[in-house]
Formats: sequence, structure tokens, C-alpha cells
Amino acid sequence: MSSELSPIPPSPGFGARRKGPKAPPKLPMSVFTPPPSGTTNGFPLQPDPSTMHPKEVVDAHVVAPGGDLSKWSQETSQVLGSKAAGVVVSLSGTGSSEVEAAIASLRSSGTQPPILAILVPFSLDQGAPSDPPAYLQAPNTSGPTIVLSTVYTRYTPKSVEALQWALEKGFIVDVDIETNLRAGEGAWEDLEEFLVKAIPTSHRGKIILSNILPPPDDLTLPIVKLLTHSTYQDYQAQTAALSLYANLSVKFTPPVWGSPTPGAPEGGPRTADTLDKKEWKRRIKMYIGPALEALGYQRILFGSSPSPSSRAQSNAGDWYELARESFAELGLEQEDIDAVFAGNAKSVYGSSS
Repeated sequence: MSSELSPIPPSPGFGARRKGPKAPPKLPMSVFTPPPSGTTNGFPLQPDPSTMHPKEVVDAHVVAPGGDLSKWSQETSQVLGSKAAGVVVSLSGTGSSEVEAAIASLRSSGTQPPILAILVPFSLDQGAPSDPPAYLQAPNTSGPTIVLSTVYTRYTPKSVEALQWALEKGFIVDVDIETNLRAGEGAWEDLEEFLVKAIPTSHRGKIILSNILPPPDDLTLPIVKLLTHSTYQDYQAQTAALSLYANLSVKFTPPVWGSPTPGAPEGGPRTADTLDKKEWKRRIKMYIGPALEALGYQRILFGSSPSPSSRAQSNAGDWYELARESFAELGLEQEDIDAVFAGNAKSVYGSSS
């Protein structure tokens, strides 16, 4: 039996929930459907991923406790080289007493590539801070943008209060979704209620959701069953619902799938595929498709570090190649690839207003 995918069905509720006309990107069905036997030579071939590269790369999620970028530089030097145009550094894992010192060090480091933004820890559970540290009192207007990095686990009045405060102050807020979205539609509904109540009618802030593209998944569930599984159908419908929120983007980061990010065969070129890598790309493209239809390529940002909830290892260079090839095989144009891997991060983090 062929392991290739059947065509992805339309997202349930997609047209009903969207307000106003919006032309979604057109993905070639050849991405998901194998040619039948006897197909003529005129069957459209998938693009060669080796020929589609972003002109430059801004890594929008690099976890570097204390601000040390040496591990990221070592993992990406061969695949990025001079293409590296900027990084967004996450201080996740940095003690609260060390955050200010890490910010000061990063601002004065003069590292290459330049630091576009710094993600600092921020708690939703404690509500709006009554006495915030200096770096949380207002968005900075010079140097790397200070971004609030937080974790969402459940809807509470305190979490609503905290996000409202941050957005009204004009901060960019990076929200790592660590609720169990596989628990069913109820988890998605709680997330949507949180966003509806927490986002002020008028605000200058921005929201970036992480650990949602691709979402946590069970690799033991075959792709052919995932296609009609309730968790995938919930993902399609709720991703469409997220498109209705202005100033909301999503990060494309290594997924929480309980397995290390696959790389190239040992001793082979980075573009070579192993069985694991092929499987991951097929599954990844299933999740990218609905996200592109709902959000467009303008609201997706590439990042190389996984969610803190992930216990699996992920090499930044391996993830970049896997991400780049997955998008390239979807038949995106060069400008789309450039936006996902650099332009969108520059647009979102370049200004906090």
C-alpha cells in the first residue's frame, strides 16, 4: 500500500468562521497526491527543495540561557553561514535575578548576526505585575526589542489580566501553548476564550503563538489515520479561527513529538533524506497546509528552538533544513519563503508599536 497522502479535505467550519473574503494560498495537489500509474510525462513535478533557499534567515526563536549563543552558532554555521541576518534570543531558563544582566550583556555584545529582540520571562498566572522590573515597565525604543515570553496552560482570570496589561502597554507577547490540545475541542475553546477576553479592543501590542505549528502529535498514529482523526480536524478548524485575530502570528518551531528532530544520514549531505526525515516532512506539510490557508505566509515565523515542554533533542541546523525543504515542497514562491524565514520576523520584532 502506498504511504503517500490522500488529498487534504477542506477545513471543517473554515468558510463559516471567516469574516470577509480572503483568497487562501493555492497549494498544488501534487504535494499530497501521488500520480497514478500510467501518468503522462506532463504530470507536474514537485519543486526540487535543493534549489529553493531563502535569501537570508532571521531565527525568531533561539533559546540561550544567560544569552550564550555559542551552541546555536555551532549548529547553524554550516547551513546558514552568511545568510544569518538576525536572531531573536529567548532567555528561557535564566533566573529572574539574572535577566537584567543578560539583557545588558546582549545589548552590548555586538554579536553577528545582530540580535533583533530579546524574549524575557513573563508570568500569566500572577496577573498584571504591580511592581514590574525596569525592563517590563514599557517597551524600549532603542536596541533589541524586549518581548515578553510566557506559557499558557489554562484559561484563568489572572492570565487574562496579565495579557491585557502587556498588550495595553504595547509589548509583543510570545505565548507558548502548553495546554493539551489533543484533549479535544474543549482545549481549543478554552484557548479561544482566553484570547477573546484578554485582547483589548484597542491596543498596540502583538501576539505570537508558539508550540502550535506544528502542534504536539503522536507519531505512533499513522498519517493515513491522522488525516481523518478528530485532533487534526480540530486543528484545521481552530487554526482558521485564529486568523480572525489582528496582530497575531505563529512560530514554526520544532514540534513536541517525543522524538529527536531527524537529520541527514551520517556522513551524507544535509539535504539527503532518511526514512524518519521523510515521515516528518509528510506530517509537517499536513500541518503547514491549513496554517497557510488560514494565516497566509505573512504571519508565520521560522524559529529553531523547541518549546520548553519538549524533552527531545533538536539540532538547529537539522531543523532549518527540515523546515526549508517542507516549505519548498509545498510549491511556495521565492517571496513567500523569504517572508517565512526572515521578512516576517523583521516586521514583527522590528518595532514594538
